[in-house]
Amino acid sequence: MSSLLADKKAVVPTHVAIIMDGNGRWASERGLPRLAGHRAGADAVARCIKAAIQRGVSYLTLYAFSSENWSRGPKEVSDLTGLLRYYLRHKVKELHAEGVQLRFIGDLGRFDTSLREELERAEALTRNNKRLVLLLALSYGGRGDIMQAVRRVAQEVRDGWLTPDQISEELFTNHLWTAGVPDPDVVVRTSGEYRLSNFLLWQSAYAELVFLDTFWPDFNEGHFATVLELYARRERRFGARPTATV
Repeated sequence: MSSLLADKKAVVPTHVAIIMDGNGRWASERGLPRLAGHRAGADAVARCIKAAIQRGVSYLTLYAFSSENWSRGPKEVSDLTGLLRYYLRHKVKELHAEGVQLRFIGDLGRFDTSLREELERAEALTRNNKRLVLLLALSYGGRGDIMQAVRRVAQEVRDGWLTPDQISEELFTNHLWTAGVPDPDVVVRTSGEYRLSNFLLWQSAYAELVFLDTFWPDFNEGHFATVLELYARRERRFGARPTATV
């Protein structure tokens, strides 16, 4: 399939979104604590970012911490937020040097003040980078994203800035946490599960879906290439009739 991708460079997706699943099961199969799986998953993130840059993808969104993850045990939540804090302190400068722009989407108000400040510093440092826009979905849920957009639009109507007739899909999209970012062309989920799990529900309306059996900590550049090859084979119709063949 690599020759197919070489012949269809124009169809490399602009935006790849990934549900990074399987850290816990990866660790369990090896008799390791769940934190070891999350650490290995962070290494996979680095490989994924490198592959996205090399393949010419412009936007990469990673589902790093869902709104549902808050219901996990206090120790695991602490481990996850501690790992995030570590990478903010020790890896952001590397991403900045690679030309990566960082954006964080989700209900960030649920994190403590010091962590939110670190997120803001990372965004400020990388704001002008253009090589790759990396969105990390933190405390994120697709339904929550839609609800906060509904509330913002309703507030603007109540305040007289909008009338109901002015509400369009484009306007609503610009009130989502992903405002200004093109919808994902392809959504990937690892670990052999076949569901979106409340990820980018509005934005993924016409995304191609790719499901991999690989646990996220094992994800590498080869898997990323496979995703792009599968995407190159798809005919995206956005609800239109299939292309006529002779």
